[in-house]
Amino acid sequence: MCSLLGPSHQVSSPSSLASPGSPAGPGSPAGPDIPAGPGSPAGPDTPAGPGSPAGPDTPASPGSPAGPDTPAGPGSPAGPDIPAGPGSLAGPGSPAGPDTPAAGQPSGLAALDTVSELQSCLWQARALGERVQALKASARKDAETPSMPEAEGRPEQPCGEPLPAYQRFHALAQPGPPGLVLPYKYQVLAEMFRSMDTVVGMLHNRSETATFAKVKRAVQDMTRKRFEERSVGQIKAVYPASYRFRQERGVPTFKDGVKRSDYQLTIEPLLDQEADGAAPQLTASRLLQRRQVFSQRLLERAKEHHRAFLASLSPPMEVPDDQLTRWHPRFSVDEVPDIEPAALPQPPAAEKLATAQEVLARARGLVSPRMEKALSELALRSAKPSSPAEPSSPALPASPPPTPPTTPTHALKGVSQDLLERVRAKEAQKQLAQMTRRPEQEQRLQRLERLPELARLLRGVFVSERKPALTMAAVCARMVGSYCATMSPGEMEKHLLLLSELLPDWLSLHHVRTDTYVKLDKAADLAGVTARLALRARAEGL
Repeated sequence: MCSLLGPSHQVSSPSSLASPGSPAGPGSPAGPDIPAGPGSPAGPDTPAGPGSPAGPDTPASPGSPAGPDTPAGPGSPAGPDIPAGPGSLAGPGSPAGPDTPAAGQPSGLAALDTVSELQSCLWQARALGERVQALKASARKDAETPSMPEAEGRPEQPCGEPLPAYQRFHALAQPGPPGLVLPYKYQVLAEMFRSMDTVVGMLHNRSETATFAKVKRAVQDMTRKRFEERSVGQIKAVYPASYRFRQERGVPTFKDGVKRSDYQLTIEPLLDQEADGAAPQLTASRLLQRRQVFSQRLLERAKEHHRAFLASLSPPMEVPDDQLTRWHPRFSVDEVPDIEPAALPQPPAAEKLATAQEVLARARGLVSPRMEKALSELALRSAKPSSPAEPSSPALPASPPPTPPTTPTHALKGVSQDLLERVRAKEAQKQLAQMTRRPEQEQRLQRLERLPELARLLRGVFVSERKPALTMAAVCARMVGSYCATMSPGEMEKHLLLLSELLPDWLSLHHVRTDTYVKLDKAADLAGVTARLALRARAEGL
């Protein structure tokens, strides 16, 4: 067999090895995983030697046809999916497959990975550069303007844009029964006064000059709202006797950008002198007293706007301030106008010489006669009109005053005027009663509104117990567990006492020794009882 193959095929080429780490020498026996030498038969898993046919998993020898899964040797075309080992590189004259790189050239996959890595690094560098620029811009903006979570100290809205809903309906969201709730902007101002008084008091008690720069920073940290000179002017307008404001120089600031020689707005609290002649201190009791005075003055301003609103109604209403317990239902509390700030002391303006005449008047006697003559000529030339006077523009005609809106009468066509007047008078009387109702009257009215439901529950308790009389404690415990709202046994007992006061013929109370017994007329019509209670609640609610 060797003689038939010829001398050119007796020695296996290096490219016919199965793997780089397991070379088969000539004539060596081929094991299960060892490539066969010349003349040895190739097994099913044995790489074929020279002249042996290549099996399905056998690497082809030189000149043997390559199967679908056979790595190509020299002279055999490489398949598209066959990986090329170190010894299976395409030799000269052998066509290279699409995935087989030529000998001596860098791998295309490695080059592609290098390009993608460079692109990703470049993209990351650009992203980091943009982020650094954004951080620098935000830091510069924060340094110029202090960022506050809420800039509500001065709620100035653009023309035509309404206030936020939490400000417009702030009075409606207050817990508890409705009363004389201050507008939202007034409450913000009261909170600013409380914080400002606390800070100024601390500085005053340790004999330190309180400047607006110091107070502004502290108040903004306490209230989390913007505090400006306009807010200080509003505080002065509401409570003029609270502080003394001055423009002073020579106050140490310990702040960059502010010189000691600059004018600063100083704030000093106005306090009564002590009896022993000592320096007055802004104590906690005085802070509380000043806060109450400020809140009372804010309430008086709100009452003034409410009084003007009542006078604009048809028919006009008038309620004494000492009897007013709540606002009119149609009075928009949170839409009252802002408080006009009072004028604060301003630093003296530096004298600026704008014309030659002013310079001449200032420098007369300080310059040479020749310079004084030149300044006089310049002043005369500048005093002459350089152009003829322009004709004055005609005055714009004054806009006519807005006419008050008239009440539309087409919807009330056919209704007598007397009936309309009676309805309006009755509505005004009802609203007047609501605005002057005392807290105890409001509490009694709320209990009256609950009595019809409680009467039904009380009758159900007596029907289920099948007893003519029950103790007050047992009845209250059963009704507290059955009522839809949370109520204490003591509050339920007050409702039963009111029920026995209004309907003594239906519910009666009997005191026996230390207990109170409740007796109910179960034969009475429950619908008639609830109707009487509802009628009584409606009558007292007017």
